[in-house]
Amino acid sequence: MKKILSLALAAAMALSLAACGNNGSQTSQSSNSGSASNSGNTSQQEEVNFPNGKQISLIVPYAAGGASDTVARIYASELEQSLDTSVIVSNVEGASGAIGLEQVRNADPDGYTMAYMPVESTMLSALGFTDLSTNDFKFVGRAMTIPAAVTVRADAPWDTFEDFLAYAKEHPGEVQVGNSGTGSIWHIAAASIEKECGVEFTHVPFDGAAPAVAALLGKNIQAVTVSPSEVKNNVDSGDFKVLCILGESRSSVVPEVETAQEMGYDITIQGWGGFAVPKDTPQAIVDILEEASEVAINSDSVKQTLADRGYEHAYLNGADMDAKAAEELAYYSELIPELGIA
Repeated sequence: MKKILSLALAAAMALSLAACGNNGSQTSQSSNSGSASNSGNTSQQEEVNFPNGKQISLIVPYAAGGASDTVARIYASELEQSLDTSVIVSNVEGASGAIGLEQVRNADPDGYTMAYMPVESTMLSALGFTDLSTNDFKFVGRAMTIPAAVTVRADAPWDTFEDFLAYAKEHPGEVQVGNSGTGSIWHIAAASIEKECGVEFTHVPFDGAAPAVAALLGKNIQAVTVSPSEVKNNVDSGDFKVLCILGESRSSVVPEVETAQEMGYDITIQGWGGFAVPKDTPQAIVDILEEASEVAINSDSVKQTLADRGYEHAYLNGADMDAKAAEELAYYSELIPELGIA
Protein backbone atom coordinates (compact mmCIF):
# COMPACT_ATOMS: atom_id res chain seq x y z
CA MET A 1 0.00 0.00 0.00
CA LYS A 2 2.79 2.39 0.90
CA LYS A 3 4.45 1.49 -2.38
CA ILE A 4 1.31 2.36 -4.31
CA LEU A 5 0.97 5.66 -2.45
CA SER A 6 4.62 6.43 -3.12
CA LEU A 7 4.16 5.72 -6.80
CA ALA A 8 1.00 7.83 -6.93
CA LEU A 9 2.74 10.67 -5.12
CA ALA A 10 5.66 10.51 -7.49
CA ALA A 11 3.37 10.55 -10.49
CA ALA A 12 1.49 13.51 -9.10
CA MET A 13 4.72 15.41 -8.49
CA ALA A 14 5.87 14.63 -12.03
CA LEU A 15 2.60 15.88 -13.47
CA SER A 16 2.86 18.99 -11.32
CA LEU A 17 6.40 19.70 -12.49
CA ALA A 18 5.39 19.12 -16.11
CA ALA A 19 2.47 21.44 -15.67
CA CYS A 20 4.72 24.09 -14.13
CA GLY A 21 7.11 23.72 -17.03
CA ASN A 22 4.30 24.06 -19.56
CA ASN A 23 2.86 27.04 -17.73
CA GLY A 24 6.27 28.69 -17.71
CA SER A 25 6.61 28.11 -21.43
CA GLN A 26 3.09 29.37 -22.10
CA THR A 27 3.73 32.39 -19.89
CA SER A 28 6.88 33.15 -21.82
CA GLN A 29 5.11 32.70 -25.15
CA SER A 30 2.19 34.78 -23.94
CA SER A 31 4.59 37.44 -22.78
CA ASN A 32 6.38 37.46 -26.12
CA SER A 33 3.10 37.49 -27.99
CA GLY A 34 1.84 40.28 -25.81
CA SER A 35 5.03 42.22 -26.39
CA ALA A 36 4.66 41.90 -30.16
CA SER A 37 0.99 42.81 -29.91
CA ASN A 38 1.77 45.80 -27.74
CA SER A 39 4.46 46.86 -30.17
CA GLY A 40 1.95 46.76 -33.03
CA ASN A 41 -0.62 48.57 -30.95
CA THR A 42 1.93 51.20 -29.99
CA SER A 43 2.75 51.82 -33.65
CA GLN A 44 -0.90 52.04 -34.58
CA GLN A 45 -1.57 54.23 -31.57
CA GLU A 46 1.17 56.64 -32.61
CA GLU A 47 -0.44 56.94 -36.05
CA VAL A 48 -3.92 57.41 -34.64
CA ASN A 49 -2.66 60.01 -32.16
CA PHE A 50 -0.84 61.97 -34.88
CA PRO A 51 0.30 64.71 -34.56
CA ASN A 52 0.22 64.18 -30.79
CA GLY A 53 1.24 67.77 -30.06
CA LYS A 54 4.35 67.71 -32.26
CA GLN A 55 5.11 70.63 -34.56
CA ILE A 56 4.50 70.25 -38.32
CA SER A 57 6.77 71.95 -40.85
CA LEU A 58 5.23 73.22 -44.10
CA ILE A 59 7.80 73.99 -46.80
CA VAL A 60 6.90 76.57 -49.44
CA PRO A 61 9.39 76.29 -52.35
CA TYR A 62 9.16 79.99 -53.20
CA ALA A 63 10.03 83.33 -51.63
CA ALA A 64 8.01 84.84 -48.82
CA GLY A 65 5.28 87.30 -49.72
CA GLY A 66 4.14 85.75 -52.98
CA ALA A 67 0.76 84.25 -53.72
CA SER A 68 1.85 80.70 -52.91
CA ASP A 69 3.33 81.81 -49.61
CA THR A 70 0.23 83.79 -48.66
CA VAL A 71 -2.14 80.91 -49.37
CA ALA A 72 0.13 78.44 -47.56
CA ARG A 73 0.23 80.58 -44.43
CA ILE A 74 -3.55 80.95 -44.25
CA TYR A 75 -3.88 77.19 -44.77
CA ALA A 76 -1.30 76.55 -42.04
CA SER A 77 -3.22 78.74 -39.62
CA GLU A 78 -6.42 76.81 -40.28
CA LEU A 79 -4.60 73.46 -40.15
CA GLU A 80 -3.30 74.33 -36.68
CA GLN A 81 -6.87 74.65 -35.45
CA SER A 82 -7.94 71.40 -37.10
CA LEU A 83 -5.03 69.39 -35.68
CA ASP A 84 -4.53 71.31 -32.43
CA THR A 85 -0.79 71.67 -33.01
CA SER A 86 1.60 74.27 -34.41
CA VAL A 87 2.32 74.42 -38.15
CA ILE A 88 5.43 76.40 -39.07
CA VAL A 89 5.84 77.70 -42.63
CA SER A 90 9.37 77.89 -44.06
CA ASN A 91 10.38 79.32 -47.44
CA VAL A 92 13.04 77.27 -49.23
CA GLU A 93 13.42 78.78 -52.68
CA GLY A 94 15.58 77.98 -55.68
CA ALA A 95 15.63 76.05 -58.98
CA SER A 96 12.00 76.91 -59.78
CA GLY A 97 10.84 75.21 -56.60
CA ALA A 98 12.96 72.08 -56.89
CA ILE A 99 15.16 72.77 -53.84
CA GLY A 100 12.28 73.12 -51.40
CA LEU A 101 10.44 70.10 -52.78
CA GLU A 102 13.62 68.03 -52.63
CA GLN A 103 13.85 68.84 -48.93
CA VAL A 104 10.38 67.45 -48.35
CA ARG A 105 10.97 64.38 -50.53
CA ASN A 106 14.04 63.51 -48.46
CA ALA A 107 12.36 64.14 -45.10
CA ASP A 108 11.20 61.33 -42.81
CA PRO A 109 7.80 60.14 -44.10
CA ASP A 110 6.13 60.65 -40.74
CA GLY A 111 3.68 63.43 -41.58
CA TYR A 112 5.63 66.14 -39.79
CA THR A 113 7.10 67.63 -43.00
CA MET A 114 4.69 68.82 -45.68
CA ALA A 115 5.07 70.67 -48.98
CA TYR A 116 3.12 73.35 -50.74
CA MET A 117 2.85 71.80 -54.20
CA PRO A 118 2.55 74.07 -57.27
CA VAL A 119 1.67 72.96 -60.79
CA GLU A 120 5.37 73.25 -61.61
CA SER A 121 5.93 70.08 -59.57
CA THR A 122 4.57 68.18 -62.59
CA MET A 123 7.02 69.96 -64.92
CA LEU A 124 10.36 70.09 -63.08
CA SER A 125 11.63 66.70 -64.21
CA ALA A 126 10.82 67.40 -67.88
CA LEU A 127 12.56 70.78 -67.60
CA GLY A 128 15.69 69.04 -66.31
CA PHE A 129 15.85 70.77 -62.92
CA THR A 130 15.58 67.53 -60.92
CA ASP A 131 14.43 63.93 -61.17
CA LEU A 132 11.75 64.79 -58.63
CA SER A 133 8.09 64.59 -59.63
CA THR A 134 4.65 64.38 -58.08
CA ASN A 135 5.11 60.60 -58.02
CA ASP A 136 7.38 61.18 -55.00
CA PHE A 137 4.50 62.59 -52.94
CA LYS A 138 1.00 61.88 -51.68
CA PHE A 139 -1.40 64.77 -51.87
CA VAL A 140 -3.64 65.62 -48.94
CA GLY A 141 -5.64 68.19 -50.89
CA ARG A 142 -5.75 70.87 -53.58
CA ALA A 143 -6.73 74.38 -52.60
CA MET A 144 -6.91 76.47 -55.75
CA THR A 145 -6.58 76.80 -59.50
CA ILE A 146 -5.34 79.76 -61.56
CA PRO A 147 -6.43 79.50 -65.20
CA ALA A 148 -4.58 80.97 -68.15
CA ALA A 149 -6.39 83.80 -69.91
CA VAL A 150 -5.77 84.52 -73.60
CA THR A 151 -5.70 88.30 -73.58
CA VAL A 152 -5.20 90.90 -76.31
CA ARG A 153 -5.48 94.68 -76.58
CA ALA A 154 -9.00 96.08 -76.82
CA ASP A 155 -8.16 97.56 -80.24
CA ALA A 156 -6.88 94.23 -81.60
CA PRO A 157 -8.63 93.00 -84.77
CA TRP A 158 -9.92 89.85 -83.03
CA ASP A 159 -13.14 89.88 -81.04
CA THR A 160 -13.33 86.13 -80.49
CA PHE A 161 -10.95 83.28 -79.80
CA GLU A 162 -11.94 81.78 -83.15
CA ASP A 163 -10.93 85.01 -84.93
CA PHE A 164 -7.61 84.93 -83.11
CA LEU A 165 -6.93 81.32 -84.14
CA ALA A 166 -7.97 81.93 -87.74
CA TYR A 167 -5.51 84.81 -88.04
CA ALA A 168 -2.73 82.77 -86.42
CA LYS A 169 -3.31 79.94 -88.91
CA GLU A 170 -3.12 82.33 -91.84
CA HIS A 171 -0.03 84.09 -90.47
CA PRO A 172 2.24 81.43 -88.88
CA GLY A 173 4.63 82.86 -86.30
CA GLU A 174 3.39 86.42 -86.74
CA VAL A 175 1.45 86.65 -83.47
CA GLN A 176 3.82 87.32 -80.59
CA VAL A 177 2.54 85.90 -77.32
CA GLY A 178 4.14 87.02 -74.08
CA ASN A 179 4.61 84.73 -71.09
CA SER A 180 6.20 84.83 -67.65
CA GLY A 181 9.35 82.95 -68.64
CA THR A 182 10.53 80.07 -70.80
CA GLY A 183 9.10 76.83 -69.45
CA SER A 184 6.60 78.62 -67.21
CA ILE A 185 2.99 77.46 -66.98
CA TRP A 186 1.96 80.50 -69.06
CA HIS A 187 4.45 79.53 -71.77
CA ILE A 188 2.99 76.02 -71.69
CA ALA A 189 -0.49 77.54 -72.04
CA ALA A 190 0.31 79.18 -75.39
CA ALA A 191 2.21 76.09 -76.54
CA SER A 192 -0.81 73.93 -75.76
CA ILE A 193 -2.98 76.15 -77.97
CA GLU A 194 -0.47 75.64 -80.77
CA LYS A 195 -0.54 71.87 -80.30
CA GLU A 196 -4.31 71.49 -80.04
CA CYS A 197 -5.33 74.08 -82.63
CA GLY A 198 -2.65 73.71 -85.28
CA VAL A 199 -1.31 77.25 -85.07
CA GLU A 200 2.16 78.72 -84.63
CA PHE A 201 3.07 81.62 -82.34
CA THR A 202 6.29 83.43 -81.56
CA HIS A 203 6.76 83.00 -77.82
CA VAL A 204 8.22 86.01 -76.00
CA PRO A 205 9.46 85.24 -72.47
CA PHE A 206 9.57 87.89 -69.74
CA ASP A 207 10.81 87.87 -66.18
CA GLY A 208 7.34 87.40 -64.73
CA ALA A 209 3.80 88.16 -65.85
CA ALA A 210 3.86 91.89 -65.05
CA PRO A 211 6.50 92.78 -67.69
CA ALA A 212 4.59 90.71 -70.26
CA VAL A 213 1.39 92.63 -69.49
CA ALA A 214 3.30 95.92 -69.77
CA ALA A 215 4.66 94.86 -73.16
CA LEU A 216 1.13 94.13 -74.39
CA LEU A 217 -0.06 97.49 -73.12
CA GLY A 218 2.84 99.13 -74.97
CA LYS A 219 1.94 97.32 -78.24
CA ASN A 220 5.26 95.45 -78.27
CA ILE A 221 3.51 92.08 -78.49
CA GLN A 222 0.04 91.01 -79.63
CA ALA A 223 -1.18 88.76 -76.81
CA VAL A 224 -0.40 87.26 -73.42
CA THR A 225 -1.39 84.01 -71.74
CA VAL A 226 -1.27 84.87 -68.05
CA SER A 227 -3.78 84.69 -65.19
CA PRO A 228 -7.04 86.71 -65.26
CA SER A 229 -6.05 88.61 -62.10
CA GLU A 230 -2.87 89.81 -63.80
CA VAL A 231 -4.82 91.51 -66.59
CA LYS A 232 -7.97 92.51 -64.69
CA ASN A 233 -6.98 96.16 -64.11
CA ASN A 234 -6.34 96.62 -67.81
CA VAL A 235 -9.57 94.88 -68.71
CA ASP A 236 -11.46 97.14 -66.30
CA SER A 237 -9.78 100.22 -67.77
CA GLY A 238 -10.84 99.19 -71.27
CA ASP A 239 -7.31 98.59 -72.58
CA PHE A 240 -7.52 94.77 -72.80
CA LYS A 241 -10.06 92.10 -73.67
CA VAL A 242 -9.94 88.42 -72.69
CA LEU A 243 -10.77 86.06 -75.54
CA CYS A 244 -10.69 82.74 -73.74
CA ILE A 245 -10.11 81.05 -70.37
CA LEU A 246 -8.07 77.85 -70.38
CA GLY A 247 -9.14 76.59 -66.95
CA GLU A 248 -11.39 73.70 -66.03
CA SER A 249 -14.11 76.24 -65.24
CA ARG A 250 -14.76 79.94 -65.87
CA SER A 251 -12.80 82.52 -63.93
CA SER A 252 -14.54 84.47 -61.19
CA VAL A 253 -12.46 87.47 -62.31
CA VAL A 254 -13.98 87.54 -65.82
CA PRO A 255 -17.01 85.24 -65.47
CA GLU A 256 -18.50 86.29 -68.78
CA VAL A 257 -15.60 84.76 -70.76
CA GLU A 258 -16.06 81.17 -71.89
CA THR A 259 -13.51 78.42 -71.39
CA ALA A 260 -11.78 76.70 -74.30
CA GLN A 261 -13.67 73.53 -73.36
CA GLU A 262 -16.98 75.38 -73.72
CA MET A 263 -15.87 76.53 -77.16
CA GLY A 264 -15.09 72.96 -78.18
CA TYR A 265 -11.31 72.97 -77.75
CA ASP A 266 -9.71 70.27 -75.62
CA ILE A 267 -7.38 72.61 -73.73
CA THR A 268 -7.15 72.94 -69.96
CA ILE A 269 -4.02 74.69 -68.73
CA GLN A 270 -3.99 76.24 -65.30
CA GLY A 271 -1.80 76.81 -62.33
CA TRP A 272 -2.82 75.15 -59.07
CA GLY A 273 -1.67 74.86 -55.50
CA GLY A 274 -2.03 71.92 -53.14
CA PHE A 275 -0.39 70.23 -50.19
CA ALA A 276 1.43 66.91 -49.96
CA VAL A 277 3.71 64.65 -47.91
CA PRO A 278 6.46 62.18 -48.91
CA LYS A 279 4.99 59.16 -50.71
CA ASP A 280 5.96 56.61 -48.02
CA THR A 281 4.00 58.38 -45.30
CA PRO A 282 1.67 55.82 -43.61
CA GLN A 283 -1.85 55.98 -44.97
CA ALA A 284 -3.32 56.43 -41.48
CA ILE A 285 -1.37 59.68 -41.14
CA VAL A 286 -2.25 60.77 -44.68
CA ASP A 287 -5.92 60.23 -43.82
CA ILE A 288 -5.66 62.45 -40.74
CA LEU A 289 -3.91 65.21 -42.70
CA GLU A 290 -6.40 64.90 -45.55
CA GLU A 291 -9.38 65.24 -43.23
CA ALA A 292 -7.84 68.26 -41.49
CA SER A 293 -6.89 69.78 -44.86
CA GLU A 294 -10.44 69.51 -46.14
CA VAL A 295 -11.59 71.58 -43.19
CA ALA A 296 -8.74 74.08 -43.58
CA ILE A 297 -9.04 74.54 -47.35
CA ASN A 298 -12.80 74.98 -47.16
CA SER A 299 -12.57 77.54 -44.36
CA ASP A 300 -13.88 81.05 -44.91
CA SER A 301 -10.41 82.57 -44.42
CA VAL A 302 -8.82 80.47 -47.18
CA LYS A 303 -11.74 81.11 -49.53
CA GLN A 304 -11.55 84.84 -48.88
CA THR A 305 -7.79 84.94 -49.41
CA LEU A 306 -8.17 83.19 -52.76
CA ALA A 307 -10.98 85.50 -53.81
CA ASP A 308 -8.94 88.56 -52.87
CA ARG A 309 -6.10 87.30 -55.06
CA GLY A 310 -8.34 86.45 -57.99
CA TYR A 311 -7.76 82.71 -57.70
CA GLU A 312 -10.38 79.99 -57.85
CA HIS A 313 -11.19 78.00 -54.74
CA ALA A 314 -11.02 74.43 -56.10
CA TYR A 315 -10.77 71.82 -53.36
CA LEU A 316 -9.86 68.27 -54.36
CA ASN A 317 -9.16 65.42 -51.95
CA GLY A 318 -5.83 63.63 -51.91
CA ALA A 319 -6.71 60.69 -54.15
CA ASP A 320 -8.33 62.87 -56.81
CA MET A 321 -5.36 65.24 -56.77
CA ASP A 322 -2.90 62.33 -57.02
CA ALA A 323 -4.73 61.20 -60.17
CA LYS A 324 -4.86 64.69 -61.69
CA ALA A 325 -1.17 65.30 -60.98
CA ALA A 326 -0.25 61.98 -62.61
CA GLU A 327 -2.24 62.95 -65.69
CA GLU A 328 -0.54 66.34 -65.97
CA LEU A 329 2.89 64.85 -65.29
CA ALA A 330 2.43 62.56 -68.30
CA TYR A 331 1.21 65.46 -70.47
CA TYR A 332 4.06 67.83 -69.60
CA SER A 333 6.66 65.07 -69.83
CA GLU A 334 5.64 64.70 -73.48
CA LEU A 335 4.97 68.35 -74.35
CA ILE A 336 8.03 70.05 -72.86
CA PRO A 337 10.61 68.02 -74.85
CA GLU A 338 8.55 68.74 -77.98
CA LEU A 339 8.96 72.44 -77.30
CA GLY A 340 12.72 72.03 -77.18
CA ILE A 341 13.08 73.90 -73.90
CA ALA A 342 14.34 71.06 -71.70
